[in-house]
Amino acid sequence: MTIQSEAPRLPAATVPQFDRNLAIQWGITAITGLLVLLPLLPVFYQAFLDRPLYDSDAALTAANFGRLFTAEFGHVIGNTVWFAIGTTVIAQVVGIVGAILVGRTDLPFRTAFGELLLWPLFLSHLVMAFGWFTMYGPSGYVTLVVQSIIGVTPWNLYTVTGMAVVGGVAQAPLAYLYCIASASAADPNLENAARSAGASPWTVLRTVTLPLMRPAIIYGTIMNAVIAIEMLSIPLVFGGPVQIELFTTYLYHQVFMSATPDYSLVAAASFFLLVIVMLLMALQGMLMRNAGRFVTVGGKASRPGRFPLGPWRWVAFGALLFYVIFGVVVVVGGLVLRSMTVLLTPLMPIWDLFTWGNYQMIAGYEVYVRSIKNTILISVIGGILGTVLITFIALVATRSEFRFKRQLEYLAISPRAIPGIIAGIGIFYAMSYFPPLGWLRNTIWLLVIAYIMRYLPTGFGAIAPALSQISADLDRSARTVGADWWRTSRSILLSLLKPAMFSCFALLFIHFLKEYVTAVFLFAPGSEVIGTTMLQFWIQGDNGPVSALATIQILITVIFVYVARKALGVRIYG
Repeated sequence: MTIQSEAPRLPAATVPQFDRNLAIQWGITAITGLLVLLPLLPVFYQAFLDRPLYDSDAALTAANFGRLFTAEFGHVIGNTVWFAIGTTVIAQVVGIVGAILVGRTDLPFRTAFGELLLWPLFLSHLVMAFGWFTMYGPSGYVTLVVQSIIGVTPWNLYTVTGMAVVGGVAQAPLAYLYCIASASAADPNLENAARSAGASPWTVLRTVTLPLMRPAIIYGTIMNAVIAIEMLSIPLVFGGPVQIELFTTYLYHQVFMSATPDYSLVAAASFFLLVIVMLLMALQGMLMRNAGRFVTVGGKASRPGRFPLGPWRWVAFGALLFYVIFGVVVVVGGLVLRSMTVLLTPLMPIWDLFTWGNYQMIAGYEVYVRSIKNTILISVIGGILGTVLITFIALVATRSEFRFKRQLEYLAISPRAIPGIIAGIGIFYAMSYFPPLGWLRNTIWLLVIAYIMRYLPTGFGAIAPALSQISADLDRSARTVGADWWRTSRSILLSLLKPAMFSCFALLFIHFLKEYVTAVFLFAPGSEVIGTTMLQFWIQGDNGPVSALATIQILITVIFVYVARKALGVRIYG
């Protein structure tokens, strides 16, 4: 009898299991890293080359920085610093005062003022600059009216101080936005304690309310300083005609007004600007490190009281009304009027100058119509793609076990330290250095990519806070029944995030609609946008078509904001 024994089984080969969660998380991280690093690496590399980076004979050198720091560039730095300080101070003073008056006092018509103070945020700096030029420039409507009354012109916008006034008014809504929430939500117990000790309303405001607003004030100050440093349109419109150079106009003129652009010098200047902005953002982080000391809103419901202005109530109303009328309404209204006239001047009746010629000129040329179509397409497509990407970034960074989720979050918010002009220059260099990216040239897809990178932090700021308000218990409950991270995110979190995603899309749409600085270095025939076309008109001296395009941009913005608020229930800018 033969006994057969079964041969020992070999251990089964371990087959790696495909982890779709990790695949998605690594994919999102790779896309984000590529978007953020794409404009930075070419700028850094070009700054240390003696020739354009596409030149095979280019060699490493540090001489570009030596050529950069000349007496001429010293004036550029001085002008930029003075402009940034002036813009920031004016913006912060107006924003803080407006936030306190609207949020904490018995000011008449507070709600209306709150809306009007925010409206410049919906408009590009380019539109605001043209509006100020139309009404307050040397031959502006208001300038000529005042000159006919008092015999002299009491202001001059063609100075660094004049530009700072325009920049400050344009940026005041940002300071107001940061401060209004802080002013409105503070716990009144500290203020009541000060009042019970005999402090007057002014003393309470100065010693209690303002110190509690310090984090918002610090954040707004740094952000306004950064935006002022990277601002292009206002220095270009008012500084260009009188040869006042700021950092951004220096870069613009080096690239577009030079017969042979010195790309190495431009890259060195861009690198220097990037370092300055990053230092300011680092300073903001240091100053905000102990912001928790100012937290006064807890779980107990409270409603801060309003300071009675007494006899100053209507004085404050008049002062704020004066600012809103002459800083916002007159500027925007004058731009609209200029678009419908041959010439806007108080020396002739407006109805005698009425014309639709500016709009007919835009409608009659395909390139101008195409710039409007491209702008809307980029805003819609870019807004959708950006919202999807940012939502995935937020899900990975805040609701996953991905080992590099913290680094992904830092990567997503880092573009706020990258000025738009550097993003444009960097992507322009990348197109030259990486041939596989060449197919993007002359297409709106290049602008879509650049815009999404530029405004990653803006969208992330709309999604991440909403995600943090969704209890993690929902994730854990889904996991207990076998759902993985992706299924939990798709089935539960994405459904709950729809309102935040609508808000993110609305923010991206508005920013893409008014963006022009990044596009200046990237557009080509076929990929024009409203902002670049307005700049071309202005350079040619065609102020009528400039005003018409600006009015069209304003009209698109108004319609979109109305629909977003009424149909989608979106709250934009608070």
